[in-house]
Formats: sequence, C-alpha cells, structure tokens
Amino acid sequence: MLPDPQRFLAVAGRRIARAEGAAQAVRELYRVTVPDLADGLFVYLGEHPPDGSEPQRLELDAVPAELGGAMGGSPPPSRPVAPDGALAALLRCGRARGRGPDDVDEALRELLGTATRLPQGNRVLLAPLRAPDAVVGVAVFLRRPDREDFVDDDIALADALSAQTALGVREDALAAAPPAAPKAPDEDRLRYVGAATRRIARGFDTDEIVLGLCRAAVPTYSDAALVYLRDPLPVGDERPNGPAVLRLRRTDRLKGPGAEDLVWPAETVNDEQDDLDASDWSEVVPGGALAEVLRGVRPVFADTPPTRAALGELVGADSALNDWIGSHAILAPLRGRRRVTGAVVFLRRPERPAFEPADLLVAAQLATHTALGVDKAVLYSREAFIADRLQRAMLPQTLPRPTGVRLASRYLPAAETARVGGDWYDAIPLPGSRVALVVGDVMGHSMTSAAVMGQLRTTALTLAGLDLPPQEVLHHLDEQAQRLGTDRMATCLYVVYDPVSHRITVANAGHPPPILLHPGGKTEVLTVPPGAPIGVGGIDFEAVELDAPTGATLLLYTDGLVESRLRDVWTGIEQLRERIAATAQLTGPDRPPPLEALCDEVLDMLGPGDRDDDIALLAARFDGIAPSDVAYWTLEPEVGAPGRARRLTRQALAGWGLEDLTDTAELLVSEIVTNAVRHASRPISLRLLRTDVLRCEVGDDVPQLPRLRQAKATDEHGRGLYLVHRLARRWGTTRLGTGKIVWFELGGPAG
Repeated sequence: MLPDPQRFLAVAGRRIARAEGAAQAVRELYRVTVPDLADGLFVYLGEHPPDGSEPQRLELDAVPAELGGAMGGSPPPSRPVAPDGALAALLRCGRARGRGPDDVDEALRELLGTATRLPQGNRVLLAPLRAPDAVVGVAVFLRRPDREDFVDDDIALADALSAQTALGVREDALAAAPPAAPKAPDEDRLRYVGAATRRIARGFDTDEIVLGLCRAAVPTYSDAALVYLRDPLPVGDERPNGPAVLRLRRTDRLKGPGAEDLVWPAETVNDEQDDLDASDWSEVVPGGALAEVLRGVRPVFADTPPTRAALGELVGADSALNDWIGSHAILAPLRGRRRVTGAVVFLRRPERPAFEPADLLVAAQLATHTALGVDKAVLYSREAFIADRLQRAMLPQTLPRPTGVRLASRYLPAAETARVGGDWYDAIPLPGSRVALVVGDVMGHSMTSAAVMGQLRTTALTLAGLDLPPQEVLHHLDEQAQRLGTDRMATCLYVVYDPVSHRITVANAGHPPPILLHPGGKTEVLTVPPGAPIGVGGIDFEAVELDAPTGATLLLYTDGLVESRLRDVWTGIEQLRERIAATAQLTGPDRPPPLEALCDEVLDMLGPGDRDDDIALLAARFDGIAPSDVAYWTLEPEVGAPGRARRLTRQALAGWGLEDLTDTAELLVSEIVTNAVRHASRPISLRLLRTDVLRCEVGDDVPQLPRLRQAKATDEHGRGLYLVHRLARRWGTTRLGTGKIVWFELGGPAG
C-alpha cells in the first residue's frame, strides 16, 4: 500500500486530467503508475460502436518494452472480445478486480492468452477503462513476485486512475469522430456542459479553475467572460469582516474577426490576460442592485432595470460593457457551499444569437462548478500553507557554528500539490567540541508525516543531549516511533564529527549514504551499514568510524535529491557524486568550493521530473582543530587541583601568545575546578582549545548540572558561576553518559 494514497491520487489524477488526447492520457497513466502503484502496466484500447456498448476488439497500446517485457513476456498485440465471455462481463462491470476469482482469471486468459507468465497471488489487477457513456479499453496492473499483494486501497486507486484515463480517451474519440446528424439543442448543451465542467474540474488552484471557466466559455458559449471573486476569499466557516469587495480576477474574449466589436482598453492586450473595459473592483453595497442579484443565486439576463443596474455596479458605471444588455449578457453569481464568493459575466456580440432561457441553466452549471472548485482550492491552499509553515517551523531556523566545522543547508518542498512532507535535518553541538549531523525522512506526504517528523526530531535532539553513541540514538528513535503508534516509517542518518581526532562516527537507518569530497577533489560515496528504517522494530543498528580529513566536505541528503520517476536511487547517487566532483574541479584541487555555492550547484542538477519529493540537504566542511591548538590534562580531585589548573592554563596561554586572556581564564578555570573538586570522586579533565576563540572545558563524574544563582551577602559559596556568566563570552553545561562538562569561551569578536 502507498504511504499516502490521497496525495498520490490527487497528483496522479490531475496529471492524467491535464493530458490532451488519448495517447497522452495513456502515457500519463503509465508514468504515474510505474513504479509507485505497480511494476508493470499494459493498456488495451478498443474501437467501440456509437451506442456506447463494449468494444469488439482490443488493441495493445504502444508502450516501452521495459514497462511490461520484464514481467515475463509481452502480451498479444490484439485480442477479440467475445460478447458472452468473461472479459466482456468484466468490462460491463466497470470496476477494477484483483486476481483470484474464476471469472477474473478467465478474463485474463481471454485477454493475455497463456504465453504471458503472470505473478502469483493478488499481484494482478484488471481495470476496465470505462467512460460515462462507453467502455474504451482495459488496463492490467502487475507487481513483481517479491512485492506485496494489491490491497483494497490499491484497487480503489487503480479504479480511479483508469476512470480518469477513460475520460481522456473518450473525449479524444468524440473530437476525432466525423460530423454526425444534427442533434437537438438540449443534447448539444448537455454535452457541452459535461466537457466544460470537466475542464473546470481539472484546475487545482484558484487561477487554474478560473482560467478553465474562461477557456470553456469562450468562444463556444459566449464571446467574452469576466470573473470577479471576493477579496479576500473566505476560508471554510470563517465569516468575512467588513463590506464585501469583488475584484476582477480574470477576463477572456474572442480573438479574430469580429472581436474588435467588443470594447477593449486602448493599451495592447496581453494574450495571457485579456482585460475587458471593466472596473477592477466593486464593493457590494447592502441593499443595492448587485447585492440583490447575488442573493438570488440564479443567473439572470441583463434585461431589466435592476439587473442592468447590478451589471453597472459590477463592471463600472462608465464601462462600455453596459451596452451589452438584454439577453446578450448573463450575470451569474458564484455560490460555493456556504456563501457567494464572486460573480461571472457572459457576453455575446449583437450579431450573434442571443442567449436563450435554457442557456441560463448552462450558466448555472458553469458557475456552480467554478464556485465549488474555488472553495476547494482556497481550502487546500490554506491547508497547504499551514502545513508548510508548520513543517518549516519544526526545521532549524539557523545552523549553529560549532568549533572546527562550517555548515550549510537547503530545504526544498515537493514541486507538486502537497508541499508538506517529513524531511528534516539538524546540526547539534555535543560535548568536547563535537557536533552531530542528522538528516531524516519520514515516508509519505501529509500533515501526519510532518507531525511525526517533528516528534522524531525533538527526540533526536534530546538523545543527542545525553551524548549517546549514534547507534544508540537510532535504537531509541526506533523505539519512540513504535510508541507513537503510527505506521509511518522513517529513514535517518546520524553522524558525529570530532574536530580534535578528525574522525566521524556514522550510523544509518535505511538512508542513502553520505558523500565525502576529499581535499584535492576526489569524491567518495561512503560505505556505511544500510540498516533498517526507523519504525520497523527489533533491529540492531551499527556504527562505523571513518577518517574526516581537514578540508573535506560531507554531504547528507534525503532521497528526493537522487530518486525520481526518471531514475533509481543508485543512479541518482552516482550523478550526485559526479556533480560534486565537477563542481570541485571549477575551484581547483587546492581550494574547495564554497559551501553555499556547492549546495546551489547540487540542487541545479534537478530536472523537470526530479521534484516528486521533498529535499533536505546538509553540507559540512571539516576544518578540524590542530593538535598544537589543543591542551589536555587530568587532575585528581584534591585540594591542590585548582592551583595546578591555574598554572597549566597560564603556561598554555603563554605558549599560544594569549597572555591578555590569562587573568580571566585562570580565574574562571579555578572557580569551575574548585566546584568539581568539591563533588567529584574520580579524576577531573581540563581541556583548552584555541580556535577563533579560547574554549575551556572542565569535566567531572557528577551528572547534576550546576545552576546560576545570586549568592547572598552572608554566603561563603555560590559566586563561581556568576563570575563565569559575567566574564565569559559564552558558557554552558552538557551532561555526559558518566558525568558532565562545564565550558566557557573567551576572546573572539564579542570578547
């Protein structure tokens, strides 16, 4: 089963609906189906009689051989349909059916013969391509034997996609058919309304829906159309505040001979946005003529003084469009589920036959479908906006600047529809100047995926604060995912970099491996344990330790960067490695590419079909800390430890030429070591790091973290941390698995 069937159907159905012609509709069905829903697909199309009965013969649509040939043989190119056979009965049924029942197996034998080897179990679906008035063919969905069976949700998806494809095929057949005997006007109107409303329904956002209305109306139904929508558009049950304002959203008009009879602005008209001579906005005055027409809900002719006044209020009293009155102009309210959201004006030239009363019903259908589509688009747009903001709020707002490493990141939402997903990244400072680099991907695209992502990221931050080994962090994330009670799995890569040892420790949970750009330009896909995704349960994760040379760059990414409909994940990883290597060559072997520019270059490798999924990218440049810039000692927890710590600090700073920091550093080191001696039972560690700042770290075996407090005048103790807080550039505490570290920094830009 797909992780997010609703999003899949929304995206796939829209792509099929946008197809022009039968060939493209079938091609889009292939593209959206393989490999997400099925591993192979055959489509047969048939010539059907005008009365809409089942086709008598089916012809295999021309498709790439790799889509079906790998399934054990190619199907026959043409098959007859026996009127009383199992295949004809299934076509009449009109619903997708899975393998198993005798009638389905018999229909498959009639269609594919016995030469084609089919997978066992319920891994074959037979789906009729049934339009409202005719069966136009049949689709066969197949899965490999090593993949799970189709479930009820998969069958429903196949059924919906097949029906959408059938509409495109049927429309193409009707358009290509030779002219038939003249039909009654009502029958023509019915066919027009069906085609026009389908065109409107193809729109996904408000602009597409309004454009669909204009293109469907002009020139078949009217010579011009003006669409006004409320500004702002109300969402759901919210009640608009203040007076209702209708703003001109789009206009359209007939182009070609005779079009100049309509009134246009003096300036040149853009083909993409043809503006009629009308007011850009109109306020709906309570009790006014326009308000009364909108309250009436039904479309009306501009043939009475009140409706002519309403038209004047909408398009402007000075607009020449007021001359198109009577039954050559229709004013139709756009009423959604709860309220009027706008209005549309249809106009015909004087020399064209006027609208008839039956055309008011057509206008009502067009207006209703448009209004409902606008309602849906506004609701979806608001939900997508909220989901996108929610996800971005759960991602890091800024990256830290840990010692010895530089960081850069990118996040791109999926290109189509639901922009919310479960990709995340993080950089978490750890004790000892180390840093944890994390990238993860919750499977699926929905609010649930974003919520699970937020929970897992919060858990990862907490576990990192405990300074657990990378494999233990993944183990606890796996347990947390199971406690959440969700079926959403996630992949994750957890890397810990130590700038002092110049090493990285990597643990993986089913995530694509990182890529390391070495100094000199060599690129390498790191060999790390693949691991199982988080949420599987009962898995032991492994960690490997690798070299991280000074000047090297590590790239962590989610699979949206390397996997798409057009390429598998390993092909994408190799293309990413080659892209990084080519970028490194531009700056030469002695100078690695800037991190920000490298991230941009990596994202530029994406093509038009490569944005099916969210993308998170985290790049780390390892500067490291030279051994000559590190001083480390172990002190016994005894009375003389603070004095020894002061002497060692003074000597180290003198060797580094930092005498101006000596007094402050000695004082603060003495205070922290004194606190450690008072409580510790094991040796105390003292480490000094020289980078752009001086960092001092004191570690002991006491897990309780000290707290800053204001000492009373009579207190003998409690002023040490207050001094650290007042004199240090920054300071903090970090709990270890066996104790804690108290650290502070001196010097630097803010020192």
